[in-house]
Amino acid sequence: MPILEEFFLNDKVVFLAGNGEGHTVDLARAFAEAGAKIFIMAPNQDTVENSMIAISEFNGDSLGLIGDPSDPHSILKAKEALLPIWGRIDVLINNTRFGLNKEFINTTDESWNQLIDINLGSARLLSRLIGTEMLQNRRGKIIHIISGLAERGLWNSTAFSASQGAIMQLTRSLALEWARFNIQVNAIGIGWATSEKDELMNNYIPLKRGINVEEVCSLALFLASDSNAFISGSPIYIDGGLMSHP
Repeated sequence: MPILEEFFLNDKVVFLAGNGEGHTVDLARAFAEAGAKIFIMAPNQDTVENSMIAISEFNGDSLGLIGDPSDPHSILKAKEALLPIWGRIDVLINNTRFGLNKEFINTTDESWNQLIDINLGSARLLSRLIGTEMLQNRRGKIIHIISGLAERGLWNSTAFSASQGAIMQLTRSLALEWARFNIQVNAIGIGWATSEKDELMNNYIPLKRGINVEEVCSLALFLASDSNAFISGSPIYIDGGLMSHP
């Protein structure tokens, strides 16, 4: 993926957490191409291994750990593995999302609480436990990758939408609270991934196509780079204009 020189992250340490969904491997590859050192944490072994293989394509430095981003003990274990080797964490990428396609009236308390624990819990714990290192260093960048449903409603997705909206407000509030420590907190809201055959969905998207992975990675690199020195507390949506619909 072509990367602008201004977006390079030479020797920056990136903590990338994901749950196997979305673009964790692609993000690992992009950050390696940009010159970063990357620590991968995910509950799925394949996600960790495939991310590290992707990083090796660019002879990048990587460490990895199988762990649950919504479990504080896993995050602390990851820090114990990372800090003695690389000494700091410059960027946190939270790519943890768990979906639930169910009518609100049929969503059990157990299902609701599990989804909130995974989605909002990961964002909260990663921000707090990784953010502690950034507070000590008085600098850092936190990026939560969320869904456009943080602001848009969708039937059969009440629990998921609520969790995404909560992460968006965590992003805004934490950006205010930590601004004095030179920590920027932002969110990337991703739109629909569609194929050319998805005519109905593509026709609803103003730009008539779905998102591609390079667009997600490019924005993440910009937000993590030194080129971004003044954007904080913002959800930025890559959705082909979906947010413009009434």
